[in-house]
Amino acid sequence: MRNLVFTLLAILCTTSTWAQKKYRDIVPDTSKVHYIHRESMEDAYIFNSDLRKNTVYVNEQVTTHIVMPENIKLVDISTTNIIGNQCADNIVRIKPAGRMYDYELAGTMTVIGERHISQLNVVYVKGPARANSIYNINLQDTKRYNNPDVLMPEAEMARCAWAIYAMPARFHNIQYKKYGIKAVVNNIYAIGDYFFIDFSLYNSTKIKFDIDEIRIKLTDKKETKATNTQTIELTPTYMLNKVNSFKKGYRNVIVLNKLTFPDEKILNLEISESQISGRVIYIPIEYSDILHADGFDEQMMKNLTRNYNYNIGGQR
Repeated sequence: MRNLVFTLLAILCTTSTWAQKKYRDIVPDTSKVHYIHRESMEDAYIFNSDLRKNTVYVNEQVTTHIVMPENIKLVDISTTNIIGNQCADNIVRIKPAGRMYDYELAGTMTVIGERHISQLNVVYVKGPARANSIYNINLQDTKRYNNPDVLMPEAEMARCAWAIYAMPARFHNIQYKKYGIKAVVNNIYAIGDYFFIDFSLYNSTKIKFDIDEIRIKLTDKKETKATNTQTIELTPTYMLNKVNSFKKGYRNVIVLNKLTFPDEKILNLEISESQISGRVIYIPIEYSDILHADGFDEQMMKNLTRNYNYNIGGQR
């Protein structure tokens, strides 16, 4: 009997050491996510016993990917029996820390998105064939809640950007032409706490334009001395078109946090080419143009029945 006990203890120690060695080099999260490993009073409102809990099955030989239908903002793994990390904006991957009994509850996992919460029972199963490699969370299995850190979910942002993309140009005075490239601003919309800037590029040369990066800078109108020039680079919240090259025409919608700036400043949209001596195109946007931004008409969104799930067609 004593030998059996020592044998079991040796197996448990070996399993723990194996799990630590196997996962010690796991890569850090590629997206920002907050993990709660011990529930606090301020987090108590998140955890609701009325939430329906579906079951996801795991095994130490299988990496289980939990896929949320929206970007994940917070994950609760309140037990050390489950380890893992976030590998994409809406995907968390998990594994059990070691071997357990068949159908033993490893723990409960709470996944919080931009507007929805889901809770899962994580159950260990013997045999990798019985474990989930991919588990998709359905919206009907979640509970809606208002995340104070998310002013507009990315899906809604994309929906608005698609609608603006389909609109005809209303701005005709904001343009820049150089190196055979003409850049124009088509529309500027103010929706909630964001500005949506719709712009196009037209290439009259026979050389394809490969986009290196798109940057937005708030700069002084009159640059005197370099030491006196103040440039603030702004990070876009969302960008509709992911195409990075075009031959003749290109259109995109960029989303920025709503901002105000004095008349002596100008908002510069900078598109650079990925070549050794690449072309750089600027689109200067005055504050007066920002003030003339259109408000978004919800009726226009309702009338937008066309399906825009095709490729944007930035390259023609």
